[in-house]
Amino acid sequence: MWIRRALRACTIQGVIDDDPYMWLEDVDGEAALEWVASRNSETEAELAAGGDFAALKAHLREALDASDRIPYTTRRGEYLYNYWRDAGHVRGVWRRTTLDQYRKDAPEWEVLLDVDALAATEGEKWVWAGAQVRHPDYDRALVALSRDGGDAAVVREFDLATRTFVEGGFQVPEAKTQTGWIDADTVLIGTDFGPGSLTDSGYPRTVRRWRRGTPLEEAGLVFEGEAGDVSVGGWHDTAPGFERDFVTRSLDFHRSELYLVNPGTSLVRIDVPDDASAYAHREHLMVTLKSDWLGQRAGSLLAFGFDAFLAGDRTAEVLFSPDDRTAMAGHSWTRHHLILETMRDVSTHIEVLTPAPGGGWARSSLADVPALSAVTVVGTDPDISDEYFLDVSGFLQPSTLYRGRIGSGSEIIKQAPARFDTAGLAAQQYFATSRDGTRVPYFVIGPDRRGTGPGPALLYGYGGFEVSLTPFYSAVTGRAWLERGGTHVIANIRGGGEYGPKWHRAALGADRSRAFEDFAAVAADLVERGITTPAMLGAAGGSNGGLLMGAMVTRYPQLFGAVVAQVPLLDMLRFHKLLAGASWIAEYGNPDDGADRPHLRDLSPYHRLTADEVYPPVLLTTSTRDDRVHPGHARKAAARLRELGHSVLLHENTGGGHAGASDNEQSAYNNALVHTFLWRHLAPSAAG
Repeated sequence: MWIRRALRACTIQGVIDDDPYMWLEDVDGEAALEWVASRNSETEAELAAGGDFAALKAHLREALDASDRIPYTTRRGEYLYNYWRDAGHVRGVWRRTTLDQYRKDAPEWEVLLDVDALAATEGEKWVWAGAQVRHPDYDRALVALSRDGGDAAVVREFDLATRTFVEGGFQVPEAKTQTGWIDADTVLIGTDFGPGSLTDSGYPRTVRRWRRGTPLEEAGLVFEGEAGDVSVGGWHDTAPGFERDFVTRSLDFHRSELYLVNPGTSLVRIDVPDDASAYAHREHLMVTLKSDWLGQRAGSLLAFGFDAFLAGDRTAEVLFSPDDRTAMAGHSWTRHHLILETMRDVSTHIEVLTPAPGGGWARSSLADVPALSAVTVVGTDPDISDEYFLDVSGFLQPSTLYRGRIGSGSEIIKQAPARFDTAGLAAQQYFATSRDGTRVPYFVIGPDRRGTGPGPALLYGYGGFEVSLTPFYSAVTGRAWLERGGTHVIANIRGGGEYGPKWHRAALGADRSRAFEDFAAVAADLVERGITTPAMLGAAGGSNGGLLMGAMVTRYPQLFGAVVAQVPLLDMLRFHKLLAGASWIAEYGNPDDGADRPHLRDLSPYHRLTADEVYPPVLLTTSTRDDRVHPGHARKAAARLRELGHSVLLHENTGGGHAGASDNEQSAYNNALVHTFLWRHLAPSAAG
């Protein structure tokens, strides 16, 4: 009964109007870093000093570095490209091989760029941030390198034949840059061109056409957005016979405008709803709806003839239409077919759709997916062939990678070995009932508790930005938690995309508390089913999931024995002034808007902290190099919790960016910290 009372306890207390810890927002300030170093020392002494921690970290590092992991690839012409990190390549290598070699257990790889060697030569902590390879020749690449894991990166032109950077080639200083090839001597670029060239969110405000041999600042303007936009971007469609340029303007996180760039840089708006996602593929215009349009439901996938649409024809082929239990998970093109991934109660289904010459689309199944598993298209060749690579995995089922051609069958090309012992473990799906009666699905992975009674459990959630949490195999979770007898739980709460746009919209803005209520309902349901107890139940989440964790600490502290918030968002009255925070106003609301500020004040965990509540122990983790979610969120919350006399630890990695780690050693350390903290508090007899 007390659990139900806890679910209704949402009174706000202890709000601080004058923030005494704003000095911790000075990311690289001497005083702030000195304070962080003290907190890191405390956390290390508390969690990382014993032999058990070292053993767990080594156990995790072994899995992360394993040489028999599946090297997932991207096809570019005759080669399959892969980025790889292991014990001998801490920062990683960019490499490629042929399909014949890839089929082997130990393929021969051609190393294109050794990031460790580059970092050593240049004295920079470079982290691989991707590459744009010129199509269709695949002879040059625009390589992005981040300093220690931040979103901002430098861009350099790279010659794949000589495996060297091009002297005097395209080079862009560190910024949150967007680039794409037009031809051998021209790129589309959005970057920091100086004052006024970035949006309030810190992303490019202009798209420019940059010719080889000309200064970057002389790149010709193609499109300019507004300061209040999130970003703008551009790309060149290289499909043979359909070459064209597009630009997109992101009005906010959920609304955008798409334009076709005609010769002479005149723009033609693709007239779809601004909350829809749209793109051109050969002769098709593909539109994913986020609201009802043309008589079709939000969440539908529509196909139009591109030229006919521009001429005013709104006749659509409906390729997918959701119902109350299904949603689209994604889609990918091969040369002649579209592979459609859908979810029904968060379980994946996959089929092939084929456009017929006279109109209409044929449908067929591509693969049978085991229950409580996920299937993901990890590679196709949309311009040349009907080849596809398909990854199938489950919570207790390591990945199997299939390669096939539509209409010609498939082969198992790679299979990952088990990384942890699954004896006695099972995966189940349950539904909890939220405060307003909504059924909320969640997955439970662990031992059968019916004969042994409740045990330690870890509940994970996100609940935002239409992100879906689907089944996946995690060697880290298996080794750090499941092998020790813990139960792992994933909550598919509102704010995510598990049931399409309506599931997301249900927890937008002032309705964000529904996501919190869903998560708390799952926690209560776990206890009522006898899987765990509040003292043995932990919660974890990162980024937007860190906001969720802050809500659990301040709204439902009685439900949990420990909480971990990673790279969290916690100050909801200043998030829009910190780094990329302005880009999330569409998700949460605008603190500077009088209509939004009251609900944001109520949502803000930082402002709800009080000395009058008993909170579970809290571990906050962040990164000095996180240039997306400001480390000040975690720093200030840790300082406030300390001031109020609560149990809190803070770990701030000096690198790693928003991921929190930029190499496997950092990742193993961070995960060992988290799971050591949780196990000590949730299973003290086993830990001690």
